[in-house]
Amino acid sequence: MTAQLINGIEIAKKVKNDLIPRIERLKRNGLIPGLAVVLIGDNPASQSYVGMKTRTFENMQLFSETLHLPADTTQATVLELIDKLNQDARFHGILVQLPVPAHLDSNAIIQAIADHKDADGIHPTNLGKMVLGVECPLPCTPNGILMLLKYSGIDPAGKHVVVAGRSNIVGKPVANLLMQKRPLGNATVTVCHTRTKNLREITRQADILITALGQPEFIDRSYVKPGVVVIDVGSNRIDDPAAPKGYRWVGDVKFGEVFEVAAAITPVPGGVGPMTIAMLVSNTVFLAEQALNKK
Repeated sequence: MTAQLINGIEIAKKVKNDLIPRIERLKRNGLIPGLAVVLIGDNPASQSYVGMKTRTFENMQLFSETLHLPADTTQATVLELIDKLNQDARFHGILVQLPVPAHLDSNAIIQAIADHKDADGIHPTNLGKMVLGVECPLPCTPNGILMLLKYSGIDPAGKHVVVAGRSNIVGKPVANLLMQKRPLGNATVTVCHTRTKNLREITRQADILITALGQPEFIDRSYVKPGVVVIDVGSNRIDDPAAPKGYRWVGDVKFGEVFEVAAAITPVPGGVGPMTIAMLVSNTVFLAEQALNKK
């Protein structure tokens, strides 16, 4: 068996194309969806992610502005900037690129963003609405995972989904969404992590395996059963002298091995990553629509 490749780049294009009629309606009503991105410090990966997000907004003729603060910026300065952005009508969404430098309180920063401008879908108010099934901007990566399943014709209803990872950004919200009584939900969900004693035994039960462990190529063939669908959220930089840049990006899954036994699998790069950006655009459009409705 060789797996179906779930192409996140192509699916992200479809998601963004589906947004065009909504964007055109907003523009006819005098609104161009706008996103403010706050980047703190000089983390190369964060700078790369922000660059991709900015280019996506530019390509879609949307408004985006990046506010780059030095690594030694104080908490007070960050909170003051967010307060200004909350009041700025040009921006329908605000995103603070994570992780922030260690001396900053990321939870306080996230909570300072107005919930009606939460482009990342991780404000406590919106996470609470998500759990209740109330319409809100959903966390970008978890919602992107659902869209990968949708556009690949994979219905999680009735399936056993194993989520390997318990972060507030990916593991917990995607588990919650998949167990809800909703389209692209109704799954039986097990959450495990690197401290799970019988991890291999649990992941081998999965009909759909979502890996968000942050451990490069940790999941090999012995962790999966034949016919599994694998969504690899991992994005790990490893040294590789043979690569042009001296390094390459890999997921949490040993792709070559698992590809031979899985029914479907996402690559890294080119799988979940493009979907996260597409859902950021989707959330910003949603928040602009909410702003229009309040006029």
